[in-house]
Amino acid sequence: MNIGILAAGAGGMYCGSCMRDNDMAMALKRLGHAVTLVPLYTPLRTENQSDASEVFYGGINVYLQHASSVFRHTPRAFDWLFDRPWLLGMAGSLGAQTPPEKLAEFTLGIVRGEEGTAHKELHRLVAFLKEHVRPQVISLPNLMFIGMARLFRQELGVPVVCEMTGEDIFLDAMHPADRQRMQTLIRQRIGDVSRFVATSDYYAGRMAEYLGIDRGRIDVVYTGVAKEYLEPISNGDAASAGRPPTVGYLARICPEKGFDQVLAATEKLVQLPGMSGAKLIIAGYLGSRDAKWAKAILQGISQSPLRDSVTFLGEVDRRQKLEMLNSIDVFTVPTRYPEAKGVYVLEALARGVPVVQPDHGAFPELLQRTGGGLLTPPGDAAALAKTLAELLGDLPRGREMGRRGRAVIESQFTDEQMARGMLKVFESVSK
Repeated sequence: MNIGILAAGAGGMYCGSCMRDNDMAMALKRLGHAVTLVPLYTPLRTENQSDASEVFYGGINVYLQHASSVFRHTPRAFDWLFDRPWLLGMAGSLGAQTPPEKLAEFTLGIVRGEEGTAHKELHRLVAFLKEHVRPQVISLPNLMFIGMARLFRQELGVPVVCEMTGEDIFLDAMHPADRQRMQTLIRQRIGDVSRFVATSDYYAGRMAEYLGIDRGRIDVVYTGVAKEYLEPISNGDAASAGRPPTVGYLARICPEKGFDQVLAATEKLVQLPGMSGAKLIIAGYLGSRDAKWAKAILQGISQSPLRDSVTFLGEVDRRQKLEMLNSIDVFTVPTRYPEAKGVYVLEALARGVPVVQPDHGAFPELLQRTGGGLLTPPGDAAALAKTLAELLGDLPRGREMGRRGRAVIESQFTDEQMARGMLKVFESVSK
């Protein structure tokens, strides 16, 4: 097949949805299909760049066209100046930190598609796809781009598939009136999409109810991990036997992911019998929006008895991520919100590391399918500490969970299986 995959850049940070689309594109190519990965907003920051297409819906131009009708009529030669990768990356880093409640009108302009403030960018994208790609099917990265689907179908005559990857979190952070307007607009555009794809059964049900979409129109294709995560684990048990009990957290440093929760749990963990020497390794992207909050927390840790128990690595690339996962005994990201994907859970299990996760969102589903960890009540640091100690105090049990989880990841959650799952959806709408 000839497939066009649109992927929204995340302003300079490694983004789970970006990496999913990138890995899927690469896997589809390995299966022999023609794939064009088209970046939107900002250049994609991924661990294996699969395509070098120019950026469409450049963040600066889209904002200017939203702010003033003058920029909706400027020539491409003028707009080109604002689509330079370095400038988009800089602007995207700032934009990614803007609270959702301040982006309502801007996002509404995108969702309105050919009737919205970004209609010039939409027509430029259509022209590019028509002339250079000629796809048989197009995949949208999330519901915020559903406004593109109508013109794609009219001008290109191809079916459109739309992924669902966590939009409710963005929408729920808006003011109620803005959220209602957004939901109404999305509902009006649902008929323009051939199929929807959710990243878990939980999220398929959640979005069917949230937006009034027939559940039968939503397929589930789990995120798959790249082959690097399934490289042989050398000297794993021997290495773990020579280190203190070690917990790992690898996600964005922010309240939503539960960064402060894992620190609070570690404070309680080291007070439990046999856990006084336990360590916590933290890695992840810290954006400017949360920098002051995180700095205050880390300064407090540096002046507490926990200062020798916590190691902060900062942002890591894929190789560093693998090294970090190889150096821990149990993994946790105690999110405050119900997670739609849980890709970091799959990555940890791929390295044979058991996980402890909140009992909400996709986590119960993933752990039921993999047998790779335990669940705890959301938002309960004491319960998290107790469950972490349960696995750290019985390493053979934890290793067995990790081995079981790794085997399931290898058989059911690879990037190739993700690509094959999406391919079934693409083929079903192209008949």
